[in-house]
Amino acid sequence: MFSKILIANRGEIACRVIKTAKAMGIKTVAVYSDADRDALHVEMADEAVHIGEPTAAKSYLVIDKIIDACKQTGAEAVHPGYGFLSERAEFCERLKQEGIVFIGPNPKAIEVMGDKITSKRFAAEANVSTVPGYMGLIETPQDAKRIAAEVGYPVMIKASAGGGGKGMRIAWNDEEAMDGFDRAKSEAINSFGDDRIFIEKFIENPRHIEIQVMGDKHGNAVYLGERECSIQRRNQKVIEEAPSPLLDEKTRRKMGEQAVALAKAVDYDSAGTVEFVAGQDKSFFFLEMNTRLQVEHPVTELVTGVDLVEQMIRVAAGEALSIKQEDVKLNGWSIESRIYAEDPYRNFLPSIGRLTHYRPPVEGKHGNYLVRNDTGVVEGSEISMFYDPMIAKLVTHAATRAEAIEGMSTALDEFQVDGIQHNVPFLASLMKHPRWRSGEISTGFIADEYPDGFEPATPDAEANSVLASVALSMHLIERERLDHLPGRLRPHHGAVRREWAVRIDGETLKAELVEGLAATPVDLDICVDGGANERVASSWAPGEMLWKGQVGERNVSVQVRAVDNGYQLDWQGFSVVAQVMSPRIAELAALMPEKVAPDTSNLLLCPMPGLVVSLHVNEGQEVKAGEQLAIVEAMKMENVLRAERDCVVSAIKAAPGDSLAVDAVIMEFE
Repeated sequence: MFSKILIANRGEIACRVIKTAKAMGIKTVAVYSDADRDALHVEMADEAVHIGEPTAAKSYLVIDKIIDACKQTGAEAVHPGYGFLSERAEFCERLKQEGIVFIGPNPKAIEVMGDKITSKRFAAEANVSTVPGYMGLIETPQDAKRIAAEVGYPVMIKASAGGGGKGMRIAWNDEEAMDGFDRAKSEAINSFGDDRIFIEKFIENPRHIEIQVMGDKHGNAVYLGERECSIQRRNQKVIEEAPSPLLDEKTRRKMGEQAVALAKAVDYDSAGTVEFVAGQDKSFFFLEMNTRLQVEHPVTELVTGVDLVEQMIRVAAGEALSIKQEDVKLNGWSIESRIYAEDPYRNFLPSIGRLTHYRPPVEGKHGNYLVRNDTGVVEGSEISMFYDPMIAKLVTHAATRAEAIEGMSTALDEFQVDGIQHNVPFLASLMKHPRWRSGEISTGFIADEYPDGFEPATPDAEANSVLASVALSMHLIERERLDHLPGRLRPHHGAVRREWAVRIDGETLKAELVEGLAATPVDLDICVDGGANERVASSWAPGEMLWKGQVGERNVSVQVRAVDNGYQLDWQGFSVVAQVMSPRIAELAALMPEKVAPDTSNLLLCPMPGLVVSLHVNEGQEVKAGEQLAIVEAMKMENVLRAERDCVVSAIKAAPGDSLAVDAVIMEFE
């Protein structure tokens, strides 16, 4: 067994590998760029080596720097994580030449299966069912248009070396095929250094299901069940689960055996994933093979009890697999939510900055479910524009899918993040979505259910009652605390008021304190809008950002932020502002005029912090609705900004190469 390994990666996956290595008694070496000097994975490792500038192309993707770091520290093996160099056969070969072990598959497997074009040809020759398409190289947008028409719309335009949703576009017509080709090619060269593109038929209303395989250097291979990864946005996975609610045992076995056959055909000797696109009728087609550890591997680990990172290390050291196929049992259900630094209220645009507050839910057993949080950040960490915007992977495990969903819903309510925008409200809302809970999903779920983007749901009467009770309890505690501060000129407000009004986003609810005294821990009986008396109990104290307690029979966890004269409350996808006041003040407040947002309709604003890649118009130019105005790159993704209506460009305020903040003016219109 190795005595020291280097992790050629960053963020949560680097931390994940370090945890298992330490448990195995193996010393670890981290590498870091200028942007990651104070990162968590650097702190966790036994040693750390600086490898260059913030951009991945000048640090994490430079093979010579990784090898030099191994030589400096005496690392005997390298775990690549996912992304970066994890699927580069050249990296594997270079390590071999230097006498360093690659903790991953052999170069042949990486070369054949890691390339999407070659892997599809190989799979077809091996009689694996594949999606119809064109696997040859495509040189120009005109070629893409012609080939797409021959394959038949809709088509998926994909980078051969792509992954993580980058270098992928769906096209429904000739114009989208040409534009999608340009965008996919540009993203591919920037992210992977490889701009080869292929086109395949896009299966409508499909599901994305993948099989986890594990092989060794002695010819053994097994499959460890499947993962359903159909909840995607812009071809990037958002929610994953194991097992899939679609599959029965017969289909699972058929897919698993096909995946193992494919793995054995290339002498696969590590952890890998065979991805399939599946129809709602349980038909399935080979999509690609990822010759690395997947982001969503924790759900498989929790339902099988197998530590995939440990198995990768043992196999790389030459050990035979200790797992036989008959040993693999699926136990319960696991769900993973990807916590991203992105603004769900601005079409999920990336958000960067410092985590001024970061409190994930406590890991471990919580009643009938378990919580696991894989992360690469701590409070004070900075989310950079140079890398993927993932903050953490929140995972729950329970005996049933319904219990795992309920556990995830509660865990998301308890996940505290501040300083940047994040997608926790969207994930919390999704957990309550009836279609998600039914398991009747597809890769188009988010586009179908949120066609205009995500907006917080309007609370129903029950939710309003819960939120009003929480707000009133906090107000009473804060009032009681102020009453007893020493040195006050007015030492006491007098008798505790029993009748209150709680305004929630403009709607006023009557609230009555029926019984109890405000103190921490609080224990009150509250009646909202003439409903039943509800016991409200919590140990919340002023200044805390999570109210956790009981409202009636419900266990409730509400995110709390102080705003002008009230609280912003986030709970189960609802996001409201609640103000507690006397009934008379509520009457007067209802007469106040509403603030009107400034008109920015004549401006093109930068929707996220990013780099201006190109401008497509000039001052004085007339443009039509839908025309490209500019392209802004953020976190390795190119975002095309288009005209929302016919207009004339009056002024351009930015230039290609400029780094812009969110809402910076790019151009003005007449």
